Amino acid sequence: MTRHKRLEQLNRMVPGTLMETLGIRYTDSGEGFLEATMPVDSRHLQPMQILHGGATAALAESVASAASAAALHGTGRHPVGLDLGINHLRGVRGGVLTARAEAVHLGRSTHLWQIRMTDEDDRLVALGKLTLMVLEGSSGQRPETED
Repeated sequence: MTRHKRLEQLNRMVPGTLMETLGIRYTDSGEGFLEATMPVDSRHLQPMQILHGGATAALAESVASAASAAALHGTGRHPVGLDLGINHLRGVRGGVLTARAEAVHLGRSTHLWQIRMTDEDDRLVALGKLTLMVLEGSSGQRPETED
């Protein structure tokens, strides 16, 4: 599958999900990585007017889960999240975050992804890791749209 087609397919699955609510869009992909962006506006702030850690976690899990699913495409297997950890390193009040999930381990039964979240000046805002269990069978995802 081409890079463009993969991104198009991922972004078609966003409507009606948390990713749509938060404005998450998949923007780049390649061997062993996937990137997504998320705007930081009033939807994403906590009462102290800085980025809410839950929004950061949702971005991290969204991009790494989609990357894991893409890595398993066509195998008859699908990933489910086991553990998500985030270290928040810098407060953000606005702009756009970019999350890049990179494969650390793609095993038969587990996947491990590292997620770097950076601001518009490429400063590290948060660092996450997501562990997923790989299961046999259908994931229950919405069916892919034919072109």
